[in-house]
Amino acid sequence: MIKIERLVKTFGTTKAVDGISFEVSEGENMVLLGTSGCGKTTTLKMLNRLIEPDSGIISIDGKNIHDQPAELLRRGIGYVLQNNGLFPHYTVAENIAIVPNLLKWDKAKTQNRINELLEKLHLSKDYLNVYPNELSGGQQQRIGLARALVADPPVLLMDEPFGALDNVTRSKIHAEFLALDELKRKTIIMVTHDVQEAFELADRIALMDKGKIVQIGTPADLLFNPKNAFVSNFLKEQHLQLEFKTITLNDIWEHLPRVDKKTNTKQLSSEADVWEVLENFKFSPRESLSVINQQNKEVKSITFDQLMAAFSQYKNHQAHE
Repeated sequence: MIKIERLVKTFGTTKAVDGISFEVSEGENMVLLGTSGCGKTTTLKMLNRLIEPDSGIISIDGKNIHDQPAELLRRGIGYVLQNNGLFPHYTVAENIAIVPNLLKWDKAKTQNRINELLEKLHLSKDYLNVYPNELSGGQQQRIGLARALVADPPVLLMDEPFGALDNVTRSKIHAEFLALDELKRKTIIMVTHDVQEAFELADRIALMDKGKIVQIGTPADLLFNPKNAFVSNFLKEQHLQLEFKTITLNDIWEHLPRVDKKTNTKQLSSEADVWEVLENFKFSPRESLSVINQQNKEVKSITFDQLMAAFSQYKNHQAHE
């Protein structure tokens, strides 16, 4: 869906983006991760021509983005900003309707689409006639997402979309983000400097430094097969927590005991990551949790010690591959 070839952007004597190339498949969520000044936001803004590149080629759905006027390009790309970018003197309804109005949708079509998105984003219709400053940060961010999604663009660009939110609100919106069916159909490029966020939301991560992509791959690729010392050091402080959030029960299934013992607790899916399973333990004596393999419907009962043993076996196996 998106192809970037030898992209370069220089500001004065600084090469903000230094000849990078990568592709993003249809329906994939690619996260550009890195410290401030690594070139990730500049890269993102070149995709919808908020910044023009010095050289290189950007193609979306097989078409060079410079073969059409910038304003037409942007109408077909959703864009979500860190501070939500809502117009303060427009109501919520007017903010969401900006692109439909540019596309000359009739009022009924626009209203139906707005109502549909509000329901999906768990927002009351009572908010339609209020102004952004009357909303909480989380509500504003959901409205910003609704505005980006309203015309159903195939591509969504997100620049630090959750960076201004507190940790509790951010965690809740992450869960909504992953569950939202609207986003499962989108090709997404997201910029963040938050390592945990990148690992939770990305299909693949492009780790950047000094205008270059150091390594591109799945979260597991970066964790278990770091390309160099920069990648290892970048993830070092949060490595264990990232492993908990990256490794799923499916990954460690063969290392879990085969004893099938009924428990009174709900069955957790084998698609859950180790972190999610840990959150379900109450750590009472002899406690065990039921887990079900979604592929073969096999059920296992595991204790905390058995989970940790399987996790360690899997890691050892990865280290020796």
